Amino acid sequence: MASIRVRRETNTLYIDFRYRGTRCREQTALKDNIANRRRLQRILKNMERDMRAGTFSYRQYFPNSKRAEQIEPETKVPSPPSADDISRSLIRSTPETSGLTEPLTTVISDSPLFTDFSDQWFSEREIGWKSSNQIKVRDILNKHLIPRFKGRRVGDITKTDILSFRTHLAKDCRGGKGLSPARINQILNILRQILDEAADRYNFTTPYRSIKPLRVPRTQVDPFSLDEVKRFLEIVPTAYRNYYIVAFFTGMRTSELVGLKWKYVNFGRAEIEIRETIVNGKPDSPKCEGSERAISISSVVSQALRDQYDKTGAYGQYVFCTRHHKPLNYRNISRRIWYPTLEKAGLRRRRPYQT
Repeated sequence: MASIRVRRETNTLYIDFRYRGTRCREQTALKDNIANRRRLQRILKNMERDMRAGTFSYRQYFPNSKRAEQIEPETKVPSPPSADDISRSLIRSTPETSGLTEPLTTVISDSPLFTDFSDQWFSEREIGWKSSNQIKVRDILNKHLIPRFKGRRVGDITKTDILSFRTHLAKDCRGGKGLSPARINQILNILRQILDEAADRYNFTTPYRSIKPLRVPRTQVDPFSLDEVKRFLEIVPTAYRNYYIVAFFTGMRTSELVGLKWKYVNFGRAEIEIRETIVNGKPDSPKCEGSERAISISSVVSQALRDQYDKTGAYGQYVFCTRHHKPLNYRNISRRIWYPTLEKAGLRRRRPYQT
């Protein structure tokens, strides 16, 4: 009785059987998973059928095996098949050369389509993510991963596919302009999580092994000098001066500034508590657990907040808000206020994060 076994040191499958009183072992390059075991099981059934009928040919099943010459030294096989050795690849065989009832290339993988599994993976995990992370992951899936692997089964994606995709992101993603290493790492990290989970569920070896993240250049910090801060505050429109005083002299993130509520401002203790943020126009929690904190404020910041309270304290809950008492849109502020003010003040162009 033939059986399928695994070579532990390589995690690859081999066929163990007896023929003409000799124990035979034929190694393959197939990794140990359910799909590959089923592929080999089809071969074993055909081998056993041919053995019972007396029509089994060792050379037809294993044309390049050294044992074939020992067992069938007189057998003449008309023109050896041009396909790769079935004992090594088992993927290019045909019924005529291997005794199979169907080509192995037509055997459908048991793993699901990438599109279906990535949607399932997302729905199972989104409950544990912040809304901002849900948006970010869904954006990566819709813009990059699903278009690239649409129609592919998760168990059929190879390391070569991943490396080719990474090259595409680095060179050709946006009309010949590639993405940054940090962004590529974000995208591939989501792909890795999906493939690792699929490999665990459907018992195949993840192709993501030994692929390291791209090296990300260190972020260049370009802080403002005190003279530059003064110059900026002299030029910025009056309606936004308090906003930028708080930004420059507390180090709060933009999402924390636009999400700041009066209930978190304590003038008595001269503190601001960071408990909420606004991300993509929606209330959210701070970036991470350590981001929930209390910030001691200077007299300059305290005075700016008192001035701001005279403007918005009686209208709503947000410290900095629109005329309709809604949270500010930080992208809109950057476009309409931040960058034009830098230009008017003759200052280098910087991201608002540099405050």
